[in-house]
Amino acid sequence: MSDVASACAVEPLGDDAWLLRFGDAIDDRCNAQVHAVAAHIRAAAPAWLRDLVPAYASLGVFFDDAADAADVRDELLALVRTTTVGQSAPATLRTIEIPVAYGGEYGPDLASAAAELGLSPEQLIARHAAGDYTVAMIGFAPGFPYLSGLDPALALPRLATPRARVAAGSVAIGGTQTGIYPRESPGGWRLLGRTPCTLFDPDHDPPTLLQPGDRVRFVAIDAAAFAAASGARR
Repeated sequence: MSDVASACAVEPLGDDAWLLRFGDAIDDRCNAQVHAVAAHIRAAAPAWLRDLVPAYASLGVFFDDAADAADVRDELLALVRTTTVGQSAPATLRTIEIPVAYGGEYGPDLASAAAELGLSPEQLIARHAAGDYTVAMIGFAPGFPYLSGLDPALALPRLATPRARVAAGSVAIGGTQTGIYPRESPGGWRLLGRTPCTLFDPDHDPPTLLQPGDRVRFVAIDAAAFAAASGARR
């Protein structure tokens, strides 16, 4: 049995879905297992498959309700047993560059966050933009990417009182994670900057710019570049 299979538990998630659970914490190794299994299932393309929903430590597998749930479970377990983490070909991995205007009106928490971390704003920008991030999951709001790979030294507590309005495109740190607000919404993460990219467009296929498993790199831009790129899909 593979390490992936030995770590996997299966539980029902309704009449037409199984939940594959690989752990119960935010952990990069566990998340890599989730994405490896998801890629393996997609490649196998079983006739009953309707959707896959990766999370940090689990994978929701939705199947055609005409299929026999027990048979689907058995086939899923067989696919998990034959999954190898890191088996995806490099050509299948996407790296998306996200331009970010840091500080000022775009990142109202940059200065205070830098002071709390014992850094200058410029140092915080450089270290945040230097990260090699992975979209661990999409959640909270349509298109909101939870990004793993934040430098542990940049971890910041959420605001004691969340903001009632956070601008669409805001790039933020919350605890040990960084992420991007796809649309205006309430939020308590620390706002470092903002991207002009549109992360969620229901009229686009797919509607979300970023997908679970994508690699993300932030690129610092100035206000003029932000204005020129405003509303861009990528």
